Amino acid sequence: MRFEMTIINLKRQIITDNDGNPVGIILPLDEYDRIKKLLNSQNREDEEEDKLQLIKNAANDPLFLADLEETMSVYQQVDTEWWEPKE
Repeated sequence: MRFEMTIINLKRQIITDNDGNPVGIILPLDEYDRIKKLLNSQNREDEEEDKLQLIKNAANDPLFLADLEETMSVYQQVDTEWWEPKE
């Protein structure tokens, strides 16, 4: 029994949803390798922006602020032992 290998030359394949809207793309590896660094750096920038926005939002979050106040009061005694008082 002899098997033949079919060679397919694929440049790009666009993946669509049921309505025909593009939702993804299949790229050849060499093309993907050229844009991989860009994709990784973009993801990191987006994550940093998301983290900064969460920090900004925390200042207005009553549950976060209540937790912060509780934590500060629990450690108040230790803080007075280890930190010099403000002048």
